[in-house]
Amino acid sequence: MRHSFLVRLIGTALGAGVAVCLTQRKSTVHAFWTTNSEPNVKWDHNWDRRGEENASSLTLVPDYMDRGSPADDDIQQPTATRHLLLVRHGQTTIEKDDTKRILTQLGRVQADFCGQRLKAMGLPFTKMVSSTLARAVDTADIFHRYLPGLPWQQDPILCEGIPVPPEPAVGRWKPEKQFHVDGVRLEVAFRRYFHRADCRQSSDSYEIIVCHANIIRYFVCRSLQLPPEAWNRMGLNHASITWVRIRPTGQVTMLQYGDSGFIPAEQVSFI
Repeated sequence: MRHSFLVRLIGTALGAGVAVCLTQRKSTVHAFWTTNSEPNVKWDHNWDRRGEENASSLTLVPDYMDRGSPADDDIQQPTATRHLLLVRHGQTTIEKDDTKRILTQLGRVQADFCGQRLKAMGLPFTKMVSSTLARAVDTADIFHRYLPGLPWQQDPILCEGIPVPPEPAVGRWKPEKQFHVDGVRLEVAFRRYFHRADCRQSSDSYEIIVCHANIIRYFVCRSLQLPPEAWNRMGLNHASITWVRIRPTGQVTMLQYGDSGFIPAEQVSFI
C-alpha cells in the first residue's frame, strides 16, 4: 500500500515538473513549431521585377533565343525555364595577390573531372561565362575542351569579393571598404545573371557560370531569398557544381549544391 502511494506521488511530481518545463519553454517551442499555416517570410514572386506587368518591356534577347515573329509581342509572361550551373574553380596556389593565384596540378585534375561531368550530363548548354581571374579562366578553358562549340565569355563582374559582412563573423575581418565596394558589384552580378527568361525565349536554357566560392554562396542566398549574410555558413568544394533552376513563375529551386561526387574522394579539396 505504501509502495503504491509512493509511486503515485512520484508520478504526480514528475507530471508537474514536465508541465512546468513545457510552460517555461512554450514560447521557444511556439517560435519553431506552430499550427499557424502562415510562413515566417513570404516568397516574393516578383523578386526579379519581371512579372507580368513588366514582361512586355523586356527587349534584350541573347543570340541563342528565338526572336520570333511580331505576333510573339503579344506574349506577356515567360514560358521557358532558365538553368544556371555555378561552378567553383579548381584548387589554386596560395598567393597574397589574388590576381596571381593559378590552378595547382590538383586543381587542373579537378577541373578536368568537372569538365567530363558537364559533358556527360548531356544538357543543351547555351553559353559559358567565367570571371576574368586566372584560376576561373583556366578552369573554364579546361571545360571548353569538353564543350568546344559552347560560346564562352569572360566577365570581370564575377571576380571574387566579399559580398556582405557574414553573420556570425568568423576570425579576423577585412576592412569595411572592401565589402562596401564588392557588395555593390556582386549584387549587380546577381541581377545580371539571375532572373526569369525573356518572354520571347522559346525553349529552356542551360548556362555555366565559372566563378568563386564567395560569389556562389552569395548567389545561393539571394536566389533562395535567404539572409545574404548567411553566405559564410556554407562550404564549397573546388570544381563543384551548384545547379539553380528559375521557373517562368519566378519560383527558384536549388537542384544541386556543391556537387563534387564525380571527383575521387582523395582528390577533393575546398581550401
